[in-house]
Amino acid sequence: MPEVAERPQIGSLLRDWRERRRMSQLDLALGAGVSARHVSFIETGRSKPSAEMVVQLADHLDVPLRDRNALLLAAGFAPAYGHRDLAEPEMGPVRDAIDRVLRGHEPFPALVVDRHWGLVAANRTVPLLTAGAAEHLLEPPANVLRLALHPEGIAPRIANLGEWRAHLLDRLGRQAVASGDPALFALHEELAGYPGGGGGHSVDLEAGEIAVPLRILVDGTELSFISTATTFGTAIDVTVSELSIESFFPADDVTAAFLQRS
Repeated sequence: MPEVAERPQIGSLLRDWRERRRMSQLDLALGAGVSARHVSFIETGRSKPSAEMVVQLADHLDVPLRDRNALLLAAGFAPAYGHRDLAEPEMGPVRDAIDRVLRGHEPFPALVVDRHWGLVAANRTVPLLTAGAAEHLLEPPANVLRLALHPEGIAPRIANLGEWRAHLLDRLGRQAVASGDPALFALHEELAGYPGGGGGHSVDLEAGEIAVPLRILVDGTELSFISTATTFGTAIDVTVSELSIESFFPADDVTAAFLQRS
């Protein structure tokens, strides 16, 4: 008879998230408005939390919705957050919002990624950045970080590859630690093995003093971008909460003029 995997205990999961956030039991208790004794009892299994308490503690620990559902299941409750595919009819308003943001950002590049940096959608300007990349890196589900740093991706056209690579790896590493997601740790290990190290400070004085720029050759012209990330701040669906809109803005007049002509 096959063995049945044992369900994780709410106490151990809660402790893992608390330690990941570098909080003491007292820190968590004070922030969540409960006693440190109660937090201790939950973590040791001496007390079973209510569903409301699980959500309250998870909210203070900034636990992602996907993992909040896991906490609720471990405590013996049903998941509280839906998990719909983006193609489902109910997600129409989300798709419309994404489309408006992407089209409204043109002629500047913008794209949407999921929690593992898989490409979900992009506007018509993004192919300018990905031109020349190997087909196997562009085939769905394309991973935009792999596409950026792979030797057969856009890495050969990035003028400040060492600096941009260090920025992306740092961001991915922080995301992996904050989420505890094994897939992100594996992706970080893979990308860190690609060539292109040797960072250094930016020499782009117009953008380098405020943000790490992406400097990339497009049709023989070096374009310079700064980027922002936007999320759905009021999401109560797992899929929506894990989407990020990555928008690129011109960091100099040459880039702005080039894209206006494209």
